[in-house]
Amino acid sequence: MDSMEMRRKQIEELVNRQGTVRFVQIKKHFPNVSEMTLRTDLKALDQEKRIVRIHGGAKSVQQVIGTDDFLNRRAVRNQEEKEEIARKAVRLIQPDTAVFLDSGSTMTILARLFPNQSNLIYTTGLTCAAELAHFSEPSVLIPGGRLNRYSISVYGTSVVQELRQVNFHQTFLGVTNFESQTGFTCGNSEEAILKRAAIEQSEQVIVLMDSMKLGVKGTYSICGLEDVDILVSDGNLPEDFQMECRSHNVLVL
Repeated sequence: MDSMEMRRKQIEELVNRQGTVRFVQIKKHFPNVSEMTLRTDLKALDQEKRIVRIHGGAKSVQQVIGTDDFLNRRAVRNQEEKEEIARKAVRLIQPDTAVFLDSGSTMTILARLFPNQSNLIYTTGLTCAAELAHFSEPSVLIPGGRLNRYSISVYGTSVVQELRQVNFHQTFLGVTNFESQTGFTCGNSEEAILKRAAIEQSEQVIVLMDSMKLGVKGTYSICGLEDVDILVSDGNLPEDFQMECRSHNVLVL
């Protein structure tokens, strides 16, 4: 294996390990390689369908095609960004209200930070429920359904039917990607239906999304910006996307 192919294999492994990688992170891994060469590597890997180039970096093919990755793998990716998002989101939680808490690694951190106060919390994330079990004040309900072994969550028709019986004050939603034409997306059709049901039943919809999820068409559409009230991110969203949010009256935090 020549040095070029070895480097490209290392880039591919880095992207697959982290799921999403910024170009500046790739540059740090290869400080002696020019930016032009690294961009050529990314273009070649994209053409070979070994990764997917996105604005400012690259994503793993597995994430883009919509295949769920295991939660324990996602939990270690972009950890600082997820913690920052969760810290911002927890300040939005209102006491004495009904809240829907989605599943996922960022939601699990949010559940860990949840205030010990009076709330009715519905969550489909079993890891979220485990974190909430440490608190004495909130009432926590888990809708009955099928187990998603990847995201450690419940889903299915019975879950959707149960959620449609509840009027939520706030829905905290996790997404996989955002692209202007497709809106917010995820990698599982039944998860998308579940998330839409939670949106329809909520007064306020709050999406938690880090900036590396921008610019890629996902498999199953959840909703558009017009359905969202607040977007909580890591502070690295590009200005053109923030302008798009403002045009839809979405508050960006």
